Amino acid sequence: MKKNSTISSCPASRKQETMNETEESITLSLNKIKNKFIVMSGKGGVGKSSVSVNLSLALANKGFKVGLMDVDIHGPDIPRMLGLTGVKASNVDNKLIPLDYSKTLKAISIESLMPDCDVAIIWRGPMKHSVIKQFIGDVDWGELDFLIIDSPPGTGDEPLSVAQSIPDAKAIIVTTPQEVSLGDVRKSISFCGTVKMEIFGLIENMSSFACPHCGKMVNLFGSGGGELIANKTQIPFLGRIPFDSNMVACGDSGSSFVEKYETSPVTLAFNDIVDKMSALVA
Repeated sequence: MKKNSTISSCPASRKQETMNETEESITLSLNKIKNKFIVMSGKGGVGKSSVSVNLSLALANKGFKVGLMDVDIHGPDIPRMLGLTGVKASNVDNKLIPLDYSKTLKAISIESLMPDCDVAIIWRGPMKHSVIKQFIGDVDWGELDFLIIDSPPGTGDEPLSVAQSIPDAKAIIVTTPQEVSLGDVRKSISFCGTVKMEIFGLIENMSSFACPHCGKMVNLFGSGGGELIANKTQIPFLGRIPFDSNMVACGDSGSSFVEKYETSPVTLAFNDIVDKMSALVA
């Protein structure tokens, strides 16, 4: 009986050993990253991925070493928005090598690991949790000033996995001015409070649009709602990002908006937000 008991405990021991190795790998990886931000939203369609990409580009343009991690398992858009293609191999330590956008920006996404990017990924929560942990511990991020994590909308498995795996991650919540979006923001704020995640601030995206003919500013989705809810909940308001159709074109072509349109009000808004993030490193 004693012998049988010992044999039956072996698989559990190996499983525990593997779990310990995974946690150790995650800790070692995170220790090399100074600041971690998860960009989240209460609902889809608010431009969260565009914000993640352009914050990363703006930080990288200032000389910071930036990693962009796409944990939107079912709708990964980051590789296409950065114009990245191909699948990266592993290094000598069997760590995945993220895709290089530039010398200061690299990214990882589930799409980079799939042989066919058009195949639907149909996974339950535990599988997604496992992949996100691998994106942290099994990817050779190296030394980073910032890790920007683009999560899917809502308060489901992906942001929860990030909160559990990266306890010092800070949240940047993205919204648009209309009331429907603002209602969902309150859920994101509640989520952060429940999981004890610090909220770095709130961004109001697509806050206005400059008419290309007369230059008049038009509030497509209203105005000021993001700042209002930030003030009510005592969350730092990071700024308003105007709507610009060139942002859509750059996202589709995989080119950098903040580099191509350096004097645009959109770029200036991103640079202002990045200055607030840069203060953490300083």
